[in-house]
This record gives sequence, C-alpha cells and structure tokens, in this order.
Amino acid sequence: MRPSNMPMNRKHRSPWAASAAAMAMTIAGAALAQTPKVTPSGMDVPRYVSLKYGEVNARVGPDEEHRLLWIYKAKGLPVQVVAETREWRRICDPEGNLAWVHKRTTDGRRTAMRVQSAPLPLRAQPKEGARINAYLAGRATASLDRCEKGWCKLKADGESGWAPQSEIWGAAPGVQCRE
Repeated sequence: MRPSNMPMNRKHRSPWAASAAAMAMTIAGAALAQTPKVTPSGMDVPRYVSLKYGEVNARVGPDEEHRLLWIYKAKGLPVQVVAETREWRRICDPEGNLAWVHKRTTDGRRTAMRVQSAPLPLRAQPKEGARINAYLAGRATASLDRCEKGWCKLKADGESGWAPQSEIWGAAPGVQCRE
C-alpha cells in the first residue's frame, strides 16, 4: 500500500483507479446530459409560457417571411417552448400543434388548461375527497400558481383550488409535442 502523501504515477496505480475514473466520467457525462440546453434567452427548454395577446400569428418558421399557419385567438393559452432563436419561440400547444411565434407574443406567466370538455373540481386541499371550492369549466384556462406531489394550485375568476396535475395541460415536466 502506498503512503497517502506519496504521489501516484502510472506504475503504482491501484487496480480500482481505472474503474473509478471511468465511473466518474460516466457520472459527469450523465450530469452534462441533464444540464439544461443553452438557449438565446438563457432559459430552459422545454418550458411553459402563455400567449400574451388575443391574436398571435403562428408560422412555419422563425421569421415573418415564413408562411402563416394559423392565428391563435386565445389570450392566456398555455404553450410549451420547445426550441428558440433570439427572437422566435417554437411552441407546442394543448392540441399537439407545433408552430413558431415571436417572443414578444409570449408571457412568462404560467397558465394551465382543462383540455377535456367536462368541468374540473378545484379542491380546498391537494387530495382526493377534499372539499370542492369551485369548478374549472371544460376547455378553460386558469393561472397556475404551483404544483407539488401531483397536484397543481389553480386560480380563475377569483376562485382557487387544487387539481390533479394529470387533469390539466401546462404542468407536465417533459416535452409535450414531438415531430
């Protein structure tokens, strides 16, 4: 055994040193793979934002010269940014559509949407069976306060309450649209 103050060279390296080094490189590689992408805005991708205006142009590509696909007519609609350029954001909407919108048309305030047509009970506490404070109408949006342990606190029309994360669009952690 080598004294702890003696420098290690290749001839005196212990048999586990190579496997420990390989493991350290694997761990470092995994950490790098989980590091958020560097983006022009400096913000994580994917991330959720909402539409800032009642009319937002959705384009094929990140430039005004690209063909217009449609016009969103839903201020506050939750969308997920899946890619970006300096001025444009590629978004995924609650129906699974992908389009490019200008960054000025998005808002960092989080919202969520009840995609199903049935109303969603908003509960006083984040648990099944808790008292119902209000209902979020089907296809309606609400401000998203926070999510914890599979429940999200929503606010709409002066009412608030908790809903299962699985019952709303705009809170799932992964990418929601794939090409």
